[in-house]
Amino acid sequence: MSREAPGRGEPPSTPSSTVAAPASRLRRPTPPLRFRRPTEADHAPIVHLVDDWWGGRPVRRLLPRFWFRHFASTSWIAEVAAADDADDADDAGQVGGRAGTVAGFLVGFVSPDHPDEAFVHLAATNPNLRRRGIGRALYERFCDDVRARGVQRVTTTVWPGDRVAVDFHRATGFRAIDRPGSRAMYGIPAFPDYDADGEDRVVFVRTLDPTD
Repeated sequence: MSREAPGRGEPPSTPSSTVAAPASRLRRPTPPLRFRRPTEADHAPIVHLVDDWWGGRPVRRLLPRFWFRHFASTSWIAEVAAADDADDADDAGQVGGRAGTVAGFLVGFVSPDHPDEAFVHLAATNPNLRRRGIGRALYERFCDDVRARGVQRVTTTVWPGDRVAVDFHRATGFRAIDRPGSRAMYGIPAFPDYDADGEDRVVFVRTLDPTD
């Protein structure tokens, strides 16, 4: 993807938002869902979906197979379930996709060098199943996972011009880090050239309460 001013007008050449943009702001009924750990068998089906989920941006290269082999215990897949297999019985009978349809996923890990910190690498929801709380549910499961391992904070990065991702993270308890080296970009503290020349990023952090 060509850009004249990466991170300062058009979406970055390297996709940075952990959350794919929702198709609508209207809250829709939630289908019956099942949340499970990914396996290597999930890799091919998901990498065939993600570029479309990001509006044609080249995301699949950010999701090689090793994520599904080595980080499954801190990652999640949400899929449409049969009503009697739903994780939330209150959702049974709501309209959604066909049973087995991937509704969303989150890939994250606990830092081996900073064991009190976890990082969300990539997360998205199916464009046909957005505005149903699926992204929030995936994040909460991830936070529960890493909190149980002694993690005190969760971090992720977002392109500052991606208002959907920025608003999502703010709404789910994240705050943008503002420290020397950051500057206001699109109305939020961000770090110029954080990942490469022109690849500006907001660094979001959420502090975890060990008693939650």
